[in-house]
Amino acid sequence: MKIINAVFYKSVSALTGLPEETFPEIVFVGRSNVGKSSLLNSLTGVKGLAKTSSTPGKTRLINYFQINDNIYFVDLPGYGYAAVGHAEKAHWGNLLVSYIEKRRAIALVLVLVDSRHPAMASDREMMAFLEYLDRPYGIIMTKDDKLTQKEKAAARREMESFSAKAKFIVNYSSFSGKGKAELLAHFEHYTC
Repeated sequence: MKIINAVFYKSVSALTGLPEETFPEIVFVGRSNVGKSSLLNSLTGVKGLAKTSSTPGKTRLINYFQINDNIYFVDLPGYGYAAVGHAEKAHWGNLLVSYIEKRRAIALVLVLVDSRHPAMASDREMMAFLEYLDRPYGIIMTKDDKLTQKEKAAARREMESFSAKAKFIVNYSSFSGKGKAELLAHFEHYTC
């Protein structure tokens, strides 16, 4: 898949605000601060398309980005650590679960996992949830540039040991762009 244009479309705080299901949706999920916004900016080549922050939990809404006028990239709030109250965390969790359960336009879910911490319980729970719903998902191991070759191989083996139903695993660096072409090639199978 080649990205020709990418624009921010809308943010929603409730399922009632979602756009009509006219385009396939590629969904980005992951722990807070795993690098979802950096990945979106790297993939699209549009700096600042998705707002990045060093503060976990910055994404608090479902953010839609229109790609090539016929696909949506959907950035969901991060799960795991965020400096917000229990009520807001519960709202995010319910929003995320309800969206993934009910949205028919979802073509693919990308589970972003920090390659330095590939065995987090919350990531395993997300994969189990996607498998329960029979949603196709791929794994993006982010921050690949922060590991040595030996550490990358060990993290990959660990990830493969509990994600047998993942359609693919891509090691990705938003800093260098490593993995971008491979990931975009996978998208072609889910957006036709």
